[in-house]
Amino acid sequence: MSVHIEPAIDEVLLKPLVQAALVEDLGRRGDVTSQATIPADKQAQLQIRARQAGVICGMDLAHLSFALIDKQIEFSAQVHDGEYVEANTVLATVSGNARHLLTGERTALNFMTHLSGIATATRQIVDSVADYPAQITCTRKTIPGLRIVQKYAVRCGGGRNHRLGLDDAILIKDNHIAIAGDIKTAIKQAQDFAGHLIPIEVEVDTLEQLQQALDAGANLVLLDNMTPETLKQAVALCKGRAKTEASGGITPETVTAVAEAGVDFIAMGYLTHSTTALDIGLDFSA
Repeated sequence: MSVHIEPAIDEVLLKPLVQAALVEDLGRRGDVTSQATIPADKQAQLQIRARQAGVICGMDLAHLSFALIDKQIEFSAQVHDGEYVEANTVLATVSGNARHLLTGERTALNFMTHLSGIATATRQIVDSVADYPAQITCTRKTIPGLRIVQKYAVRCGGGRNHRLGLDDAILIKDNHIAIAGDIKTAIKQAQDFAGHLIPIEVEVDTLEQLQQALDAGANLVLLDNMTPETLKQAVALCKGRAKTEASGGITPETVTAVAEAGVDFIAMGYLTHSTTALDIGLDFSA
């Protein structure tokens, strides 16, 4: 697998996510199991360990999951986000008050397993189309509240981000066109609104719609649910006129055929809504 080390997200953006997760888990009384079974002054050391091979993501979130419970907990990271590790690799060692370690355990692991699963799947897909010019991007099909870290996980896996939100770019989709009246009208209104600094992307379902979008001056076209053969024709029509992006239910099993069509980008909601968590655990070190 290729290696991609992504610059970390600023802590000020991560803290609210971790705080919300901890509040949800602690409820009204805190960790009653640890309070009931472990002496208040008991110290312990545990290891965060990858139980299967994959690309790691979420180390800073794991660190915060313990630090927001107890600032005295020592968190020693052994790997960085974006690194591929083999099964049984120790990712970090955490030591300190035993009650507090166990209180932060599930929140830390929830972030790491989910985000590492996204990063691992992204890396596999990126590597599978490495012989083609297409770049893999995610979509806005993310879990509410977690978009910033899910998209970060995609970047850790070597993918690219599409829009982070509705304010990032103009993407005219089928409902915009239907309400505006037609493709030409929708694009003209978008151009008048955007000025010359914001590119305009238009979603099309057919080659006829594609030709209309190109004639109206679209900068990018989203080729939705087209067959590989139709995608090849679309790419030929767009050459030198607009960038091409394929979308619509693309999976690891179909992505290579889409890439072979010659598109510039492949948008995959799969990356953030259908990937499997990577198995990571917190093990007691006697």
